[in-house]
Amino acid sequence: MAISAQMVKQLRDKTGIGMMDCKRALEETDGDMDRAVEWLRKKGKASAQRRSDRATKEGVIFAYVHPGDKLGVLVEVNCETDFVARTDEFKQFAKDVAMQVAAMSPMVVRQEDLPEDVLDREKEIYRTQALNEGKPEKVVDRIVEGRLGRFYQEACLLDQPFVKDSERTIRDVQTELIAKIGENITIRRFARFRLGGDEV
Repeated sequence: MAISAQMVKQLRDKTGIGMMDCKRALEETDGDMDRAVEWLRKKGKASAQRRSDRATKEGVIFAYVHPGDKLGVLVEVNCETDFVARTDEFKQFAKDVAMQVAAMSPMVVRQEDLPEDVLDREKEIYRTQALNEGKPEKVVDRIVEGRLGRFYQEACLLDQPFVKDSERTIRDVQTELIAKIGENITIRRFARFRLGGDEV
């Protein structure tokens, strides 16, 4: 199938990825726009994986205060160079992360940050629930793992569905930006403040 410039432009507008990569994705998927988006996502994940060991010592601390001034978030997002830290795309990502934290109140950035005692407690709760529901012992572990996956989606920022597009997680958005700008990006930490409440 011949790939027109209009198709390439449409895919670029949809993904923000470079023209040559968009053309290649369309060629690889016979012009199927949805499959081309998926192809680019997979390519982006591989690209992000290659960059994941690179040091991220630059970046921004972004402050977001929710309208009404009763909820605020500070988030530190890191990248490799000061040049990238000053780009609009990087700043927009930091803002999106801060708004995500404000809206969804995650406990930690990534699964590895969850305290062991929290995980043990959740597993015990899910195990007890499954047994109380009369589930056979042999399937209880699978049920616990499934429910733990849902817990990660609530508790871990990177696993949460993105509030602007629930088809993607924050990790997906991060991976796509890494692929697009060619630098490693990490969300280092966040703090969430509610008026009269405790810092989260």
